[in-house]
Amino acid sequence: MAHVTCVAPRCRDGRESVPVQIRRNTVSEQLRLMAVHAHPDDESSKGAATMARYVAEGHRVRVVTCTGGERGDILNPKLAHDESILADMPAYRRREMAAAAEALGIEHTWLGFVDSGLPEGDPLPPLPEGCFAVEPLEVPVEALVREIRTFRPHVMTTYNEEGGYPHPDHIRTHEISVAAFHAAADPEQFPDAGPAWEVSKLYYDVGFSLDRIQAISEAMHARGLVSPFEDWLERAATRPQRTVTTRVRCEDYFDRRDEALRAHATQIDPDGFFFEVPRDVEREVWPVEQFELAESRVPVEIPEDDLFAGLRRLSA
Repeated sequence: MAHVTCVAPRCRDGRESVPVQIRRNTVSEQLRLMAVHAHPDDESSKGAATMARYVAEGHRVRVVTCTGGERGDILNPKLAHDESILADMPAYRRREMAAAAEALGIEHTWLGFVDSGLPEGDPLPPLPEGCFAVEPLEVPVEALVREIRTFRPHVMTTYNEEGGYPHPDHIRTHEISVAAFHAAADPEQFPDAGPAWEVSKLYYDVGFSLDRIQAISEAMHARGLVSPFEDWLERAATRPQRTVTTRVRCEDYFDRRDEALRAHATQIDPDGFFFEVPRDVEREVWPVEQFELAESRVPVEIPEDDLFAGLRRLSA
């Protein structure tokens, strides 16, 4: 069983906050999910089908993108030399994000910080001045607290402490998401960011678990196909695995996810990695997206099959 911390909001001096000052879930409210991501395209490769499912069920889903992806490389070889894109990458990525949001049916907002880029070299060069990963922590935390108190999500998703992978913007996204999850519920923190709101559950995305890539690879081999995960299997087997607490069935929304992925044309090659697994294989052997419950303010029973588990009965 995963270790799940049930938290109560506290003031800076350690005293419990006054409950009446915190907006909590009521039985009449629509369920809301907020997904916090580092760059445009992250929302389409991590938990996208789950978000599309909840939108189809009538819930509200909002993605908060921390940066504009300004320093992202063009990863689609078909567009690598397109001068119109190179001339204004930020604007192009904004249009891609708008198309992806439309494909998933989600709401979207920009947190407004500048992409840090992925440093390369030995030793690594310093991060660019003024980028997201070097902003004083309280600056993006307050910005995210403001978004939380405005949207009032019941559930948040983000990355684990390793960022899912060690990109500085992903690690910083984890840091501000966890800090804002706590700060948003404390009326003494960032009082100018709106009335305090208590998010009930916080999850980390678990996209490429060893179980998933093994199951898909075995199914493809059984069909005489070559798995795109051969190299991943060797690397993944040597790494600590995350604790998966929650598996959400969402195979009916893989097409929405794929449409959103293709919308990010500078980042996703339509003939590349993300589309090498036949969708009928994926639907048969891995019809879920996985998450790790990090913190909960409501009673939970692990394993779960729903990010809103423990909350639906409150809104029934």
